[in-house]
Amino acid sequence: MSRPKLEIADIFRAHGPAWRQANAGHVSLSQLKVMSAIEACRTEALGGHVAGCTKCGHHHISFNSCKNRHCPKCQGPAARDWMEARAEDLLPVGYFHVVFTMPAEIAQIAYWNKKAVYGLLFRASAETVMTIAADPKRMGARVGMTSVLHTWGSALTHHPHIHMIVPGGGLSPDGTKWVACRPGFFLHVRVLSRLFRRLFLEGLMDLHRAGQLTFFGDLEQLAQADAFTAWLAPFRKSEWVVYAKPPFGGPEAVLAYLSRYTHRVAISNARLVSADAQTVAFRWKDYRIKSGDRQKVMRLATPEFIRRFLIHVLPDGFHRIRHYGLLASSTRKVNITKIRALLCVQRPEQPATPEPEVIPLTLREPCPCCGGPMRIIEIFRRGQKPMSRAPPREQVA
Repeated sequence: MSRPKLEIADIFRAHGPAWRQANAGHVSLSQLKVMSAIEACRTEALGGHVAGCTKCGHHHISFNSCKNRHCPKCQGPAARDWMEARAEDLLPVGYFHVVFTMPAEIAQIAYWNKKAVYGLLFRASAETVMTIAADPKRMGARVGMTSVLHTWGSALTHHPHIHMIVPGGGLSPDGTKWVACRPGFFLHVRVLSRLFRRLFLEGLMDLHRAGQLTFFGDLEQLAQADAFTAWLAPFRKSEWVVYAKPPFGGPEAVLAYLSRYTHRVAISNARLVSADAQTVAFRWKDYRIKSGDRQKVMRLATPEFIRRFLIHVLPDGFHRIRHYGLLASSTRKVNITKIRALLCVQRPEQPATPEPEVIPLTLREPCPCCGGPMRIIEIFRRGQKPMSRAPPREQVA
């Protein structure tokens, strides 16, 4: 696999030590762990193996990956594995993409209280869709959805929002039939927006009363209940952004979309343009431009670039992909089977393929030179160097 000319890991390795020293005491343990994982990813620091071709004798070294969910290099394989597991759950119906976000002022509170407010964002958006869909005046059905949290804008700014993928219909209240939404239309976004606003603000008040919110800087006075209530008042009347994109073309399009969104990190290595001790340049998309070329190049001071990347590190153990309603993990298989029966469709059959001969220490990927089978001829541990001779080319483990 070819390596990009510039990677986040290169920036961290070259400029991370100085940044950590300059920001000592202001960096969380989780952020420090992410930096260390990305710096060590696919280097001899994590160990690896040497593979040799049984036909032409070609050798190459494969270093182990860090598997950190914030690492740009590790999310491609993770996304493929996740998508293979989800493919059998897709239904032969239209799917809709709904996005929920919050006002920028409230996003600042989320920045200080990530676990509490991000969790509320998940719950309020899911409850909104399930409540409106269950209304007999709307769809009158129990629906399910897959929600994905993104916390960034294209310029690496803090912009938490939920991307939700929803099948275009649901089960009737008694579970005896499939209720489809109108062709090309899911639910009114204004109705969704207003219920989402109410549920989120009520949840935020509950968090405040429970003492689960902290405040800093100019908003430190919001720790007082009266001040917080008064501060939230204008947001109860403002319009909150909820929008629905046109339905996907089919299950295959849903898979293609999810593969791009579920395991995305704040910025991919492919967007990096250049980096030195002073400046990092990267491509970004300016959504304020309604027509024409939105692609631009942004240049940030290197310390600011590192800071922006790290503000998107999620709390330890926080799940950024969640399933609700009919697609909740505990009941998903049963519900999918029932819906397929109601729609009179069978589970997609996988093409029958002969079981390959399993040979220990044989890699799935063929030799890049002749296509022959590659065998692992040496495994080396963390910090060790391989004894076998191999060309100095990095491969993915």
